[in-house]
Amino acid sequence: MIPTPEKYVADFEKMGFGMFAHWGLYSQLGMGEWTYHIHQRPKEEYMKLKDTFTAEDFNADEFVLTAKNAGCKYITLTTRHHEGFSLYDTKGLNDYDAPHSPAGRDLIKEFVDACNRHGIMPMFYHTTLDWYNEDFEKDFDKYLEYLRRSVEVLCTSYGKIGGLWFDGNWSKPAGTDWKEDELYATIRKHQPEAIIVNNTGLGERGKTGNPEIDSVTFEQGRPTPLNREGMEKYVAAEMCYTLNDHWGIGENDFNYKSPAELIETLCACRRVGANLLLNIGPTAQGGIDSYQKAVMEVMGKWMKLYGEAIYEGKPYAATCKNEKNFVLKGDGCLYFFMHNIGRKGNANVTVGGEASNDYVFDGITEEIESVEWLDNGERFDFKRDGNKVELFATGYPYGMSTCVRVAKAKMK
Repeated sequence: MIPTPEKYVADFEKMGFGMFAHWGLYSQLGMGEWTYHIHQRPKEEYMKLKDTFTAEDFNADEFVLTAKNAGCKYITLTTRHHEGFSLYDTKGLNDYDAPHSPAGRDLIKEFVDACNRHGIMPMFYHTTLDWYNEDFEKDFDKYLEYLRRSVEVLCTSYGKIGGLWFDGNWSKPAGTDWKEDELYATIRKHQPEAIIVNNTGLGERGKTGNPEIDSVTFEQGRPTPLNREGMEKYVAAEMCYTLNDHWGIGENDFNYKSPAELIETLCACRRVGANLLLNIGPTAQGGIDSYQKAVMEVMGKWMKLYGEAIYEGKPYAATCKNEKNFVLKGDGCLYFFMHNIGRKGNANVTVGGEASNDYVFDGITEEIESVEWLDNGERFDFKRDGNKVELFATGYPYGMSTCVRVAKAKMK
């Protein structure tokens, strides 16, 4: 038997698309978020980056609207990454934070306030691994109390938050006691409906972990369907994904993914009911560079056409000979996601000519009344043979190509 999700988990699962953002002192170096560790930078020199951290380019409203205009329903921002520097006021736990830098501001407060103004759910990334705090290696129990108190500050300083996204437990040997029960109990005390995530890393995609976990993670890899049969609680799923090869900004990382790949990835996530958490790396002082902003704008244009299916559709057991194609079920309708749709137009300018757009989907048990493209409302014919439905899909109008096109079938 599959458990019924708590409402806050079901609401999170329905959001479908979120924006991740990795921003910290490392952003000033433009060499990725692990540059302190990988490039073996002296701690004393690295800590001086605090003295040049102004956050002068961080405009919380512009930042949040970049996500909202892309169709994202939530944002997960690095409140503290592995370097140990906090974007929030740690309330005396240390002075290695944004208010004690030239920025002189609680950047997380600005972020949450902007999210609340624009109807976006704020999520907090927080490291469990810490290269700055020496107790992480010397007195782990003392460090864990520091971590718990840090999280308590986040849970009590900003009103209602969407959740906490932890990362770093994979840094210690298996069997290490991270005192997760105490950490999560602190969250539940102050934020009972906060989504709790603890990233299981590249090697443990989809692993559930502690009973308080609300969503499993798939880092940098396509998510697989979760078998929730017999689970004690219903957990959501989320795939976190970079725009290029780094989480924090890499000034010389030009290996950006195309909008087409990102659109297909978003669709592949929703096919199995997982959210896509798409990462950006803000610039040294908190701006968003033109390319990343442009990619998010393109995602937003696609979402304006097909967002209904992304938000409302749930996994549906149907198959297609073209294995990329799939079906989601909505309220009184089915959404058909189709790849490689041909275009209408003169053969001299339509690449590949007007390809055949006949698709057969098997396993359709609902009776269908009509099928139309979600983007322009154009109806097209279909034929039914038992549980097989053949769609005679019309091609893209000339001047249009959306990588993945979605049709909506109304049920009788």
